[in-house]
Amino acid sequence: MNKLQEKAEPLELGLYIHVPFCARSCDFCHFYQEPPKRSDLNTYLDGMDIAMGKNPPPRIAGTAFWGGGTPGLLSAKDLERLCKTMVRSNYGVVPKEWSIEMAPATVKKDKIRILKDQGVSRISMGVQSFQPGLLDALGRVHSLEQVERSIELLKTEGWDNFNLDMIFAIPGQTLKMWEQDLDAVIQAGPMHISTYCLTFEEDTALWVRLQKGQVQRHTVEDEARFHELTWEKLAQAGYEQYEVSNFAKKGYACRHNLDTWRMQEWVGYGPSASSQLGIRRWTEPHSIDEWLAGLRDGRTKLTEEVQLTPNILAQDYLIFGLRMNAGVDLVDWESRFGESPIKGWEPFKTTLLEEGLAKSEGTRLWLTDSGRLVADRIGEEVLGLE
Repeated sequence: MNKLQEKAEPLELGLYIHVPFCARSCDFCHFYQEPPKRSDLNTYLDGMDIAMGKNPPPRIAGTAFWGGGTPGLLSAKDLERLCKTMVRSNYGVVPKEWSIEMAPATVKKDKIRILKDQGVSRISMGVQSFQPGLLDALGRVHSLEQVERSIELLKTEGWDNFNLDMIFAIPGQTLKMWEQDLDAVIQAGPMHISTYCLTFEEDTALWVRLQKGQVQRHTVEDEARFHELTWEKLAQAGYEQYEVSNFAKKGYACRHNLDTWRMQEWVGYGPSASSQLGIRRWTEPHSIDEWLAGLRDGRTKLTEEVQLTPNILAQDYLIFGLRMNAGVDLVDWESRFGESPIKGWEPFKTTLLEEGLAKSEGTRLWLTDSGRLVADRIGEEVLGLE
């Protein structure tokens, strides 16, 4: 801990484990990933033993999140090995919240039993849609049957705490089709639902099709209608929105993500994993071989490294804090990062209030529904403040 973080309450360390393997890349995905060759899987697991053995977290972590890639592609035996390695590095303590991402096709009885035995408390599954045509449009490799079977298996095996990821504004998707998907995800009964507006990332298959005119993206007005329908339907079903894209039954918000958005500290392990610790934020190499070579000779060539300042953390805290329905306590913000930590903030805040994009009460500021519809734009404008 350092002076930039010592005023953060509660100060809970997080662990992020990046598992970079995917059966194939989805058409919309731009994340680093590798095909699951056995030799690379062994290299990765050996590297994780070294990484977490040589560089354990500086203190016991309260949350852990395994992302990717597709962590669920690992065999039950490999998952057990990686679980034990992580817990051992965490001073033998199982995190209070431990989430692992899985694709529907990877949810198998032996795997989820191993995960439960090791202390995993939460599964996050990328469903994206309950309609075969839309799954095809996204280049997803799983079928509707696999989605339904995996959800039933999770319930049968006692996994009450699971999240389902959904995507809207897919080319060719109508508002009625999205309403049907919302009805289906509500019927599935997860404790947590994440809904993401499709983005077209450069160099993805979907981006190429867009450039060739083979697909069309929805208008901003269409995207707003998708958002508004989502908020209405999920609220009626008892899901509380706590961030622009995230909804949960009472008590089931993702603690790991909340701490990350509040600019707490986390340590990442694995190729392409990011960390924020002390006065640094960094990202590991996007290559298994380069990452492992750096571990062995102690000279890892990081993809990105930033020296954190109060201004950087203050900006990020605002950007992510305003995406949350609870908003930002401005007194706490100034207490943590310094009085008026961002020049130009006061007139910008006034503009948000005058345009009906934000509301305030006491020391707290939060975005209205209109503001949440343009949260990305507001974030970009906060970054531009001097």
